[in-house]
Amino acid sequence: MKKDPIKILIVDDSALVRQTLQEIFDSDPDLEVIDTASDPYVAVKKMRENVPDVISLDIEMPRMDGLTFLQKLIAQHPIPVVIISTLTEQGSDLALRALEYGAVEVITKPKLDTKTRLKEAQIRLCDKIKAAAQSKIKRKSHHQQVQHVQHPTSSKIQVAKKLTADVIIKKPEGKLVFKTTESIIAIGASTGGTEALKVVLMGMPLDCPGIVIVQHMPELFTRQFAQRLDQICQISVKEAEDGDSVLKGQALIAPGNSHMMLQRSGARYYVKVKDGPLVNRHKPSVDVLFRSAARYAGRNAVGAILTGMGADGAKGLLEMKETGAYTIAQDEKSCVVFGMPNEAIKLGGADEVQSLEKISQSILRHVRA
Repeated sequence: MKKDPIKILIVDDSALVRQTLQEIFDSDPDLEVIDTASDPYVAVKKMRENVPDVISLDIEMPRMDGLTFLQKLIAQHPIPVVIISTLTEQGSDLALRALEYGAVEVITKPKLDTKTRLKEAQIRLCDKIKAAAQSKIKRKSHHQQVQHVQHPTSSKIQVAKKLTADVIIKKPEGKLVFKTTESIIAIGASTGGTEALKVVLMGMPLDCPGIVIVQHMPELFTRQFAQRLDQICQISVKEAEDGDSVLKGQALIAPGNSHMMLQRSGARYYVKVKDGPLVNRHKPSVDVLFRSAARYAGRNAVGAILTGMGADGAKGLLEMKETGAYTIAQDEKSCVVFGMPNEAIKLGGADEVQSLEKISQSILRHVRA
């Protein structure tokens, strides 16, 4: 039996953006744009006539900004919201605040000047909407410049094939890496991951092993996200740069729109940051990070896969387990979307299924074993 398409309301003050987003969403048979609105006041009027499953929301709009509308919406009538924002430093900070206020996902307004960018935009935007539709939204209280989008040359968009981590890094050959004194923690997350990572990292002490993280987010947003975590965690947190050493008491977050791999030179672990195609529909990809951890850290690593839609990271977690790493998957109850952890569990890649609140304890228990 075919499921009804996910109903979307687009809220953006730019007519060109509304038109472009509608064409992208309507290219996917699982999605249906039921209406568009130029500002939150118009959106409220439209919602009285037809309630959407997901709202795509701009932040900077006339009459009422997107953050104010989001707070009112989540407090009164929780509907999954995807923030589609401009790619600016200021915009990324506001978008992160939107995640704290209850938005499910954040993505940049796409540039559609090449076929590759057009395909990647279609994949990313549609996947974010689908992830939001599956998410568990909780009611929250109030206390808690539009970038022009180039018009697609064709309304028919071909989805790029799913690429695996093979295009970035070779699969481990099954040779176990000997246990050393230096341990590594590798973490992957997607939808709901910003809050989940906050919980996990705030539970890490200053002497914890070096941490490498892939969180599905756009470029610039990861930098702001890392800076925010750095302010509230005991450990230091930064957006990774190519060649950064993996150090005790520090977490490196893969920059948006780049893959990150763990590498090793003698006793030193460091990261390689590089461009490349989407892997499992994502860049950065959790599978790429986990495979590199399996290859270069093996039993010296602990891997954790957190909330998120899809299967990115599931095979990589299994590869980590097969090379001797201890692996953890977040449980269904504490996930915003029980996709990535569930796929890892079904593959047999998780040694342990654990609630979000206990994951940091479990990681520390096994890196010190």
